[in-house]
Amino acid sequence: MGALVGNAVVGQAGGPTAVINQSLVGVVQEVQKYSHIRNLYGARHGVRGIINEQFYDLLRQPTEMLDLVSQTPAASLGSTRDKPNREYCERIFEVFKKLDIRYFFYIGGNDSAATAQIVNTLAKDAKYPLRVIHIPKTIDNDLLVTDHCPGYGSAAKFVASAFIGDNLDNRALQGVKINILMGRHAGFITAASILARQREDDGPHLVYVPERPFSIDQFVTDVEAVFDRYGRCLVAVSEGISDEKGELWASKVSVLKQDGLEKDAFGNLQLSAGAGSLADYLAGTLRAHCKNIKRVRADTFGYLQRSFPGYASPVDAWEARLVGQMAVSYSVDAEVDGSVALTRLPGTTYAVGTRLVDLAAVAPEHEPKTKVLPDHYISEASNNIHSSFREYVGPLVGDLPKVGWFEQIAEAAVSGR
Repeated sequence: MGALVGNAVVGQAGGPTAVINQSLVGVVQEVQKYSHIRNLYGARHGVRGIINEQFYDLLRQPTEMLDLVSQTPAASLGSTRDKPNREYCERIFEVFKKLDIRYFFYIGGNDSAATAQIVNTLAKDAKYPLRVIHIPKTIDNDLLVTDHCPGYGSAAKFVASAFIGDNLDNRALQGVKINILMGRHAGFITAASILARQREDDGPHLVYVPERPFSIDQFVTDVEAVFDRYGRCLVAVSEGISDEKGELWASKVSVLKQDGLEKDAFGNLQLSAGAGSLADYLAGTLRAHCKNIKRVRADTFGYLQRSFPGYASPVDAWEARLVGQMAVSYSVDAEVDGSVALTRLPGTTYAVGTRLVDLAAVAPEHEPKTKVLPDHYISEASNNIHSSFREYVGPLVGDLPKVGWFEQIAEAAVSGR
């Protein structure tokens, strides 16, 4: 059977990234190579734009605009947090039939893969020829199967660079500094903060990720130990840390402050709303229990990690473009649907390839639904990340700023003249 002849739709969903538009432009440029795809429609705000029939005509965009969009952070088509069920996807499918859509490219995380899977099932049940390809994206780096996710490398670069600066600030005006980072279930973003370490005493000195229970008493003990050793302490904390019972600290803190946390369309607590309270709570706890520490500060990085302009990782940008291109290339096979996955190739230098995997492998009905930071990267004390993690994340981030600082040397002898 040859390639399907008809029109195509591409959409973006979930949290934006610094390189998500590279994937979009990759789709556009690859579609331009094939005559069997007559039109390429860009859905405004993802699946919501599809059911509302709101589209951009992407094949009419000038090359100069595509080049500019590719280098622009966030979702240029507009994103969505809608989580379609079967009824919602039936409305999508009806629009596809109406517009003779034969190709559906959806850029997003595991919920987007699940949406693609439902639409794909509807098409098969109706014996309607449709190619559905999911294109991976998420700064959390928590999609199953793929080695890593486009968007993560740039977020990791931002976090590492911010910690380089914060470490210098903490060294100049000594005290304790706590930074709350994104990561509901997976600690990949928070773990990337260790790239800031250029010397033995550089921070972050403590790193806490959602994969381990977080004890407030142990936290105080850990900070005091580091402060006694260095006279300062820089801390990285994932917003998704939980206690030993699995209850989110962001939720517990909000209850203590009588601030209810909102939920998104997926039923998840809006941790971004509670992360500021978490930072204040941790800082306040240290002030109350560590009387010898006179300076305690806390920040929440929040959405800055997602779409910071001018600071995308070159490797991340290239790979985001690649998965968009490969999605179209894979779709040429009229018998194939799936999700594009990145595969790290063996060798002494970093290299990746791609493969198409089943949608069900990326968005399974059973647990686990997301990937977590592997155990071997987390310290036995659950308060740090081993330096071996650099081998995984370093190539995705690329070069970082190098900084200098006067070493502890004898005072210079000064004589009068």
